Amino acid sequence: MTMEEFFAAHPDCAVAFSGGIDSAWLLHEALRYGRRTRAYFVRTPFQPAFELQDAQATAAALGAELTVLEADVLALPQVAANPENRCYHCKRFLFTTLLAQAKGDGFPLVLDGSNASDDAGDRPGMAALRELGIRSPLRECGITKEDIRAQARAAGIALWDKPSYACLATRIPVGTTITREDLRRVEAGESLLFSLGYTDFRLRLREQYALLQVREEELERAQAQLPELQRQLAPLFPQVVLDPVPRPRRES
Repeated sequence: MTMEEFFAAHPDCAVAFSGGIDSAWLLHEALRYGRRTRAYFVRTPFQPAFELQDAQATAAALGAELTVLEADVLALPQVAANPENRCYHCKRFLFTTLLAQAKGDGFPLVLDGSNASDDAGDRPGMAALRELGIRSPLRECGITKEDIRAQARAAGIALWDKPSYACLATRIPVGTTITREDLRRVEAGESLLFSLGYTDFRLRLREQYALLQVREEELERAQAQLPELQRQLAPLFPQVVLDPVPRPRRES
């Protein structure tokens, strides 16, 4: 099945829009082949501010209508407690919110940007999407992450090479209660690292310190700059440790 065939069968669809490249390409294709579509960004404490900014800029560039919904996921004890299946409860809550709004706006189907490179068996949130009837056209049509980046670049989408950015909750160890303050500290710390030119990294909370993980190509630089990074991050974290093992390519 091609994307054109998918949208011929489902011409009126809402797109769950995260501000990342996968959902941006999905929105591009929905606008290209569908009859009527709208993007929905569900804002939560788990997302840094730049994700909404990217979503707004990309939707505007594509000529898409964007609706921003608010969802306080930390109000759910099964999310705030951060159990192994937190992602399942979070996704179910977010997409239930989105489904209700989309239905009220006249969209019978909601789509998400999961692609053929994503391992559904290793992502608890995928189960929630299946239960709610969310469709993933990129995945269903066999379109991989590599395909998406290449096609988006050819189409002139500005964030074609934007690194995947897992939600801020992934920086907090499973079983550790998620607080707004910890999310704020992580977002502020990662914003600082972005401002210093780092592009694809994670700053993960540990009991007594923050663990900085970078890709192999940035590891030598981070090692050389570690004392200065520790100094600048000191107001947020009493200690910052650089992981000597490069961050893997797996998106998390």
